[in-house]
Amino acid sequence: QVQLVESGGGLVQAGGSLRLSCVASGSMFDINAMGWYRQAPGKQRELVASITTKWGSTNYADSVKGRFTISRDNAKNTMYLQMNSLKPEDTAVYYCNANTIVGTVWGQGTQVTVSS
Repeated sequence: QVQLVESGGGLVQAGGSLRLSCVASGSMFDINAMGWYRQAPGKQRELVASITTKWGSTNYADSVKGRFTISRDNAKNTMYLQMNSLKPEDTAVYYCNANTIVGTVWGQGTQVTVSS
């Protein structure tokens, strides 16, 4: 069983930066890909960025391309989301996600608030 714990959220002014971290534990060999999702109040959860475990291939939502960077440190079992040039519309709860051979696992979420 894989467990995920996010950290790094907070309050930042527009134009600022934050880095989110997601530490994975458990059956690491079961993970095919990982990603970051976000959910703003009254909106559906949406994919922000994803990265495959084997090749490190990345994918980004159009709204964050050029501003956010997803990465992973396999030695630390940690995935990151570097968020630059933050906008008020980036305000949401950000969730770490792992696609495993037995199903999808979610973290508890971390709040990101961008003030204008």
